[in-house]
Amino acid sequence: MINYITSPFRWFFKLESSSGLVLLFAAIIALFISNSIYSEFYFQLLNTHFAISVKNFNLDLSVIHWINDALMAVFFFVVTLEIKREFVQGELSNPKQALLPIIGAVGGMLIPAIFYIIININTPDTIKGWAIPSATDIAFSIGVLSLLGSRIPVSLKVFLMALAIIDDLGAIIIIAFFYTSELNYLNLGLLLITFLLLIFLNKFKIKKFTPYLIIGIFLWFFTHGSGIHATISGVLLALSIPHRSGTKDFSLLLKLEHLLSPYVAFGIMPLFALANAGVSLKGLSLESLLNPIPLGILCGLFFGKQIGVFLFSYISVKLKYAQMPNNVTWGKLYGVALLTGIGFTMSLFVGNLAFPENINNMNGVKIGVLSGSLLSTLAGYFVLLFVTSKKE
Repeated sequence: MINYITSPFRWFFKLESSSGLVLLFAAIIALFISNSIYSEFYFQLLNTHFAISVKNFNLDLSVIHWINDALMAVFFFVVTLEIKREFVQGELSNPKQALLPIIGAVGGMLIPAIFYIIININTPDTIKGWAIPSATDIAFSIGVLSLLGSRIPVSLKVFLMALAIIDDLGAIIIIAFFYTSELNYLNLGLLLITFLLLIFLNKFKIKKFTPYLIIGIFLWFFTHGSGIHATISGVLLALSIPHRSGTKDFSLLLKLEHLLSPYVAFGIMPLFALANAGVSLKGLSLESLLNPIPLGILCGLFFGKQIGVFLFSYISVKLKYAQMPNNVTWGKLYGVALLTGIGFTMSLFVGNLAFPENINNMNGVKIGVLSGSLLSTLAGYFVLLFVTSKKE
């Protein structure tokens, strides 16, 4: 009886598209609550502070900062595990296979940033949001692609996944270099020491996660206090997790990736969306969409992403630097290029770093990200539906 009742839920969570659908549902709930009679409670809750105190140690953060600084460190940990696995033995381990999504990702980060900068060039206070439209949301983009089922060849899904992973790697590098506040050199030194300890664990082939976790917690505290964004600690911890290619031995990386991925996909990411997608739509008009921040993000995501990914991919194939995926036409590749304009999670995250504590600018970020991602979703889905319905 229990298996019968739970079977639809187990089937749902096995769907590739399910994490994207849960994320979309969380964003809709956030928009609904933030425009209802509960909006004041919603924003007050997000700004409520919770502290951890042990003797002379005290860490006091608001709910939204616990989500964006602590839980998102786990998100970046899992993303980096995935990136590392792909480079060690996955699609990105073969240079010929990796080159097309790498070149496409470069175009998909560069051109959206140019769109944003051109639109915001006369407003110095908003120019620092240039990286917001440069990222692709893996869960949403793969989720939309999966809705088309067997129409889409596996090679195209792999291309989108690889490109989105490289996008995330680019976003991590951007965060580390461009969205770091004033450095605290004592904590920075302690951060480096803890990272070296993690490297030693890797070199001595320690396969139990407990020592990595204990040192990783200290790494997070030191990163948080150093001025570098705390989520970078998740990246550094993941880089130290052992994994070897060409071996059938136990892999701690694979174990952690499989263990944590469902909690990130169906817990942390929807919670992030619930906390960050809420924006008041009261007084929203076409004029407000034409403000520099939302317009720059919308144009970057919808126009910049498709132009950058498709143009760079097209040129690299025509110049024979890269190869087209199997069973993929230019029409299908263009449809996927449109889907890379779904920025959502990463774009909102970078927006929080670009405009911390600035409610007006963040409202513009949310409007731009939501509208740009929505246009990219609809355009990408219907283009792919059209090109895959034609006989080839």
